[in-house]
Amino acid sequence: MSKIIVTVLMLGAYLFGSEAAAEGSTDIVQRTVNFLIFAGILYYILAEPVKNYFSGRSAAIAEELDKVQERLRESKRLKEAAEHKVDEAVRFANELSESAKKENKILSDKILAQCEQDLEVIQKQNEVLMDLEKRKMVREVVSEVMNDVMNSSGEALGKEAMTEILKKKVA
Repeated sequence: MSKIIVTVLMLGAYLFGSEAAAEGSTDIVQRTVNFLIFAGILYYILAEPVKNYFSGRSAAIAEELDKVQERLRESKRLKEAAEHKVDEAVRFANELSESAKKENKILSDKILAQCEQDLEVIQKQNEVLMDLEKRKMVREVVSEVMNDVMNSSGEALGKEAMTEILKKKVA
């Protein structure tokens, strides 16, 4: 139906347009009518596709805007999640540092206590060894003194003689 109307209108425009040139008079009315018919035809043919194009374009732009806004919201959410993870990592690092300091203190105290115990044990062992060595030396000195006393066969042992022998051995 629309093709028939368009054909009739185009044929009418053609007929009105050719009449003015043959007469030689001004044909402003016919030209105006031809222009209005041409504009109407253009509007009839192009109005719907142009409207569809621009409405589709508007919808596509709105859809792209929504996608961009959704990506922006997602980016903000991811940023907040990353900041939260960074905060937790900092908190964990601080806790780990404090824990390491406490463990270091505990271990150093244990090592210091163990060293003090070892030192006490070594000192006691040293005292015991020194007492043992003193006893050994006293036994040797007594043994030598007794041997000297026994070897001196003819001499009478008096207090003075014993004192002299002991002084020689001790010195």
